[in-house]
Amino acid sequence: MESFEELLEKATAIHGHVCAGQVIGVRMSMLGLQRIGILDPRGRDRKKLYVFVEIDRCATDAIQTVTGCSLGKRSLKWVDYGVMAATFVNLESGRAVRITAREEAREAAKAYCPEIADRYQQQLEAYRLMPVEELFAIDEVLVDIPAADLPGRPLKRVRCVVCGDWVQDCREVEIDGRLLCRGCGHGRYYRKL
Repeated sequence: MESFEELLEKATAIHGHVCAGQVIGVRMSMLGLQRIGILDPRGRDRKKLYVFVEIDRCATDAIQTVTGCSLGKRSLKWVDYGVMAATFVNLESGRAVRITAREEAREAAKAYCPEIADRYQQQLEAYRLMPVEELFAIDEVLVDIPAADLPGRPLKRVRCVVCGDWVQDCREVEIDGRLLCRGCGHGRYYRKL
């Protein structure tokens, strides 16, 4: 695997700027991959890796960059918990680790870079230096991933009887014996004009 600095540079290029979230995401990914035994996430180990991210913030771009996982490959799953955390799963061994950024690290940054007055810059630099145990909470976990969520071809496709959209990967809902897309069954996030 590339060095932290090389991975941070790549993550920054994808994200558009360097920030504390990029540092956290790169370090979190490197640690997670190491803990589950993935050495080449974008190469020979790419089909063994699955990642859950719990926040849609800066660190997620870094996690995607380092791991090579993505929504389109169905190897990255966003779980909207609003927590700066990710779970790294080795699909071959079943080993999984959930890593959470410690909130206390924000305050601890002062001790690592007291010469930097700007809090944002202080955290950016301190997160590079902090020991992983101070920056992250690390838990070995068990994760059951449904077959419909795994990478690969769709398990089935069903047509919504209301709008006609095709629904893949067991995401349809059954209401009163009719198969519907989730929009028709539970309401949409948009309104047609």
